[in-house]
Amino acid sequence: MSRSNAPRGDSDAAPVDGLSPADWSPATLAAQALGRIDPVTRAVVPPLHLSTTFLRDPDNAYRSGFSYARPDNATTREAEDVIAALERAEAGALLFGSGMAAAAAVFCALERGDHVIAPEVMYWGLRRWLRQEAPRLDLAVDFVPMQDPEAVRAAIRPGTTRLVWIETPGNPLCTITDIARVAEIARAAGARVAVDSTAVSPILTRPLTLGADIVMHSATKILNGHSDVVAGVLAGARKDAFWERLVAIRGGWGAILGPFEAYLLVRGLRTLPLRAAAQSAGALRLAQRLAAHPLVSAVLYPGLPDHPGHAVAARQMEGGFGFMLAIRVAGGEAAAIDTAARVALWKRATSLGGVESLIEHRASVEGPGTPCPPDLLRLSVGIEDPDDLFRDLDAALTGAHRSIG
Repeated sequence: MSRSNAPRGDSDAAPVDGLSPADWSPATLAAQALGRIDPVTRAVVPPLHLSTTFLRDPDNAYRSGFSYARPDNATTREAEDVIAALERAEAGALLFGSGMAAAAAVFCALERGDHVIAPEVMYWGLRRWLRQEAPRLDLAVDFVPMQDPEAVRAAIRPGTTRLVWIETPGNPLCTITDIARVAEIARAAGARVAVDSTAVSPILTRPLTLGADIVMHSATKILNGHSDVVAGVLAGARKDAFWERLVAIRGGWGAILGPFEAYLLVRGLRTLPLRAAAQSAGALRLAQRLAAHPLVSAVLYPGLPDHPGHAVAARQMEGGFGFMLAIRVAGGEAAAIDTAARVALWKRATSLGGVESLIEHRASVEGPGTPCPPDLLRLSVGIEDPDDLFRDLDAALTGAHRSIG
C-alpha cells in the first residue's frame, strides 16, 4: 500500500485552500504530526491501533493495506511518516524495537564478504556488536578516525567497501564528521553511507540532504524525549533493492516497534523542535561556563569555537549544536567518579536526549578498549534552567576536589 504524507480525513470534507504539509517548516510538521485527522471521529490526535490482525475482503485481498501487525501497523506508520517528513526521506522510515535493532538491520542487509568502515568514536554498544558479530556475518570492519576524511579515503577497499557508517556528533567525545565530504568519497567507491544522527535529530541535521543514503536514530533519545520509549528508526533517501531488503528484514525478523510505543513516540515528536532548541541552548550555555571552570580541564562540545569540528558542525547543523557534551575533570578518574556521585539535580543514569539532564562516567560503562578517557563525564542536557544545572555540577566538582584533596 502506498503511503501519503498528506492529512487524511473524510472523503466529503470541505476543500482546503491553505498550506499543505509539503510547504510546512519542520517545526510545523512535528507539532501537527502532519496534520492528520481521524476520519471516523474527527479527532485531532490519531487513535491507537492495537489490533494484531485485520479482515480480508471477500476476494481475499487486503485493500485496507493491513493484514498482520508484524510487518506493519497503522499507528507505527503515523510515527514513521512524521520522521520521514522531517528527514526528507523519499523511501520513508522504518521503526524498530530499539536503536540497536535498527542499526544491526543495516549491517545484516549487507552481503558476506563486504567491507565496512566505521568510526573509532561511536556508540559503544554498536561498536561492541560489530566486533563480536561482524566476523560471524563474514563482514570486514575497519574503525577509522571518521573526522578525518582522508583517513576514510585511505581505508576504502576498491570493489569491496559497501558501507561507510558515520556517527556525528560521536558519542561520547563529540567528534564531528563532515557528512557531505565523506559521502562524496564513499559514493566514488560505490559504497553506501549510513549516519547515526541520534545526538542531533532532524531538527538540527538532515544527513540525507547532505548525501547520505540512510539515517539511523535511537528514537529512545531526543526523538521521543521523555525516557519512556525504547525505539529505533531508519530513514532512506530512495527506494532501492537495499531499502527493500531492510523492509524484508524488519518484517521477517519481527523487529517492528509496537503500536503503543509508536503512539508515545508521536506524542514526543510533537514537541521535538521546542526541546531541541531549548536543550541545545542550555548545552551551549553550560559548555561556555564550564570551559572557564578551574576544576574542568577540557570541555568537548562542537558549539565552542575552539572545538576542532566547530566549522564543520556550524555548516551542517542548523539552530544549535545539540544537547550532548563531555567534560574532563581535573584530578583524573577518581575526581570524575566522585563528581558524578555528588550531583543532586543531574541524574546519574545512562541514555541521553530526555527532558531530564543525565550524567555518566562512560569509561566505567564501556570497559576495556574504550576510547573514552577515564577522567571524562558525559552530560546530556535536558530542559531545566541551565543556571541550576551549572550550580549543581559546580557544587559536585568542588566537593569531589575537597574530598580527594
